[in-house]
Amino acid sequence: MAGWNFPEDLKYAKTDEWFRVEGDIVTIGISDYAQDQLSDVVFVELPEVGRQLDAGEAFGVVESVKSTSDLYTAVAGEVVEVNSALEDKPELVNESPYGEGWFIKIKASDLSALESLMDSTAYAEYCNGRE
Repeated sequence: MAGWNFPEDLKYAKTDEWFRVEGDIVTIGISDYAQDQLSDVVFVELPEVGRQLDAGEAFGVVESVKSTSDLYTAVAGEVVEVNSALEDKPELVNESPYGEGWFIKIKASDLSALESLMDSTAYAEYCNGRE
C-alpha cells in the first residue's frame, strides 16, 4: 500500500470520488488515491450552481499533467455549491483532497444510492488490488 489516506466517515465509488453526507447535503471530491494517480492537477471544470444531476451522471472534468478524467456523482440532486477556489488553485485537489480540494455540494433528492458505495476499508482493498 502506498500510504494513501481514506477517511472512515466517507463513502467511495469505483470511479474514485468520495462522498461526505451532512444531512441531505453531499460533498463530492476525489480520493487521495485518485489525485496520486492523476499527478499534478492543472484544471478543474465544474457545473453551475442549480444544475440537476442524476445518479451516475458526469458533472465535471479534472485535468492533470498526465490525463483528463470525468467526475461522476453517485447521488441525484441539485448542485448547491461549487468550489470556486479550484479555478485559481486546482492544485488544492492534490494538496487537500478531503479538505480544500472538494468539488461540489449537492442537495440530494435520495441518499439511498450511497448505500451501495464502499467504506474506507473496502475502498483501500479496491485500490490496492489495482496497483
